[in-house]
Amino acid sequence: MKRFFSITKIALIAITLFGLVSCSDDDDNGNIIDPDGSNTIADFVADNENYSSLLAALQRTGLDATLAGSGTFTVFAPDNAAFDTFLNGTPLADVDEDALTQILLNHVLNVERLSTDLTTGYVKNLATEPASGANIDMYIDTSSGVTINGQSSVVTADIQTDNGVIHAVNSVIALPTIVTFATTNPALSNLVGALTANGNTTFTDLLSDTSQDFTVFAPVNQAFDEFTNPAGNDINQVLSNHVIVGTVGVSTALATGYLNTAAVFNGEADAPLSLFVNTDGGVTLNGQSNVAIADIVAANGVVHVVDTVIDLPTITTFATADSTFETLVAALTADASFGYVDALSTANGTAPAPFTVFAPTNDAFANLLTDLGATGLGDIPIPTLAATLELHVVAGANVRAEDLPGLDGASVTTLGGGEITIDASTPAVIDPDGGVNEIIVTNVQAANGVVHAVSRVLRDL
Repeated sequence: MKRFFSITKIALIAITLFGLVSCSDDDDNGNIIDPDGSNTIADFVADNENYSSLLAALQRTGLDATLAGSGTFTVFAPDNAAFDTFLNGTPLADVDEDALTQILLNHVLNVERLSTDLTTGYVKNLATEPASGANIDMYIDTSSGVTINGQSSVVTADIQTDNGVIHAVNSVIALPTIVTFATTNPALSNLVGALTANGNTTFTDLLSDTSQDFTVFAPVNQAFDEFTNPAGNDINQVLSNHVIVGTVGVSTALATGYLNTAAVFNGEADAPLSLFVNTDGGVTLNGQSNVAIADIVAANGVVHVVDTVIDLPTITTFATADSTFETLVAALTADASFGYVDALSTANGTAPAPFTVFAPTNDAFANLLTDLGATGLGDIPIPTLAATLELHVVAGANVRAEDLPGLDGASVTTLGGGEITIDASTPAVIDPDGGVNEIIVTNVQAANGVVHAVSRVLRDL
């Protein structure tokens, strides 16, 4: 009998130990965890055969250590079938390691987000845009389940671990391009419609190119609804006027000044239209459009959502948008008989456009007033002021900085009939009085002409 109780006792101990071990292999959600009690994201992936491809990718890039460490992460985890589709027969070992790293980081948030925390909108992941180093966004749509970048859906949510949460997804989430965000966000559907009208693929091809960098100012649907295109400008040029090629202008990198857009003057590829960016209070473009949502970062650049369509600029657009020319605008509007603002808004191809304007800065006007002993523009007789202003405008020509050497020493007739001389070596404009007026900014290109800022007011006094 004693032997029977001993055997029974041993059996009970064994059953108890087996039960403890079994319990230690599962968490409260039934997920497999390591016997040592660790239950990180990396542990979950390693202990589930359905994620062996993801595990191999994490190990190859060293990101398994990251997801085994301290922190709080959200991981959208593609299963083996998703990786098979993504690789399409290419061995994982043949995928560029740096590219693979960024693709994997494109699935990871540096914060825990349960399914109940996810909302429709943009959230930054751990992948980075190459040119700026800014973290890339993903667009999450929760209108029907959870979809990421319009391409991958959550099939199992809220797998909780010690260092975050896993949401299983049905496809590998490719690094997004500018086009990805334009086509997945319903608020930009009018923009997409304009970009692809009549089967046009120019813009989608361009903005899907990951070998180039872009900054795109994207008008919301309401902006397109309100845009009437009063000047009748070519819509492709208007759209191009929202695209900066070769620059990733994240908000922290934007500064007050001019950028070149993908739109061009009169079809001339080497004459890109300018865009005046003012960052004094938020970000305003050409004095007419405001950035409402900044820094939606893709793998090939950044999108800033704007509240109006940015129409093609005229000479007047830049004069009124750039505070450097405040005194010039005051002079142009100093008398009711002046029609300079309307004239400098004339569309290209309609006389007297195009224009080449040598625009005096505020400091240039201040120096003029000092030279004349005047306290303000009102002290200058209207006929004198008119003749002076007209001396700065050449009609019927779009003379860019690169064209100046061909005019070196030449006498040029201005809008009022006065003669100025081009000094291409300085560069400068010689006025009728022989004054040397240095050109300090060149090639501010509008759709109806070009502006060069000069350091002094041209005079014929």
